[in-house]
Amino acid sequence: MFNEHDLASRLSGRLIGNRVHFLKEVDSTNIYASGLARAGAPEGTVVIADCQTKGKGRMDRVWQSPPGSNIYTSIILRSSIETAVAPQITLVAGVAVAGFLSEYCPEDVTLKWPNDVQIGGKKICGILTEMKTSGGKVDFVIVGIGININMKKEDFHKEFRNNSTSLIEEVGRDISRFDFTIRLYGFLEKWYKEFLLEGFNPIKDEWLKYAGIIGKEIKVVLNDDIQTGKAVGIDEYGALLIFDEKEKIKRVIAGDVSLVEN
Repeated sequence: MFNEHDLASRLSGRLIGNRVHFLKEVDSTNIYASGLARAGAPEGTVVIADCQTKGKGRMDRVWQSPPGSNIYTSIILRSSIETAVAPQITLVAGVAVAGFLSEYCPEDVTLKWPNDVQIGGKKICGILTEMKTSGGKVDFVIVGIGININMKKEDFHKEFRNNSTSLIEEVGRDISRFDFTIRLYGFLEKWYKEFLLEGFNPIKDEWLKYAGIIGKEIKVVLNDDIQTGKAVGIDEYGALLIFDEKEKIKRVIAGDVSLVEN
């Protein structure tokens, strides 16, 4: 069963999932988790919903969130990191999700900077991190994760249908959302603890293994600003590095990335 009691029972003793809030319907798990965090909910508290009415993506986009199909969850983290390195958390989550999904599709999982996980070049997961700060320190970070699990191609909105996918489309069978969620939190906890213990370098190395854009010509669009160049890596803060037409390394901290077709 996919419910709060059974999830809490299976997650007992873990960091990620030490408190579970399961909702049949919510506007956004990130909004709900933020309210819990402001009220003092401990690190590792998770919010998971069967559906969202206002699922949030980056840049105020909507995340399609029908009931009975996918994973919509947000995790509260309270590590004492500085605000400048907080974007690293997005990449930590990306590495964790990519590693987990590779167990289903070993050769096809890639990470698209900064927050998408893809299978066969199609988006299967989006990650949205939001934080509250004070005095240059992070009070808490909310890591929101949406993963398409048992959603059929015809169920995607037409505008997403050709560039999105789900596990059922990739492996040809239904996936237990309950078991998937338990294991997902396990991967998140593993990589989060690695980050706290060893810093960002192991995360960076793992992220680059999955990066589908390194060495390729890309375009980064942010509002009216367009930057082009060859993707060469990420820096110690998680910013994307591109080698531009002036033969200089440029640091990009936000934007939509796409490959430049020859």
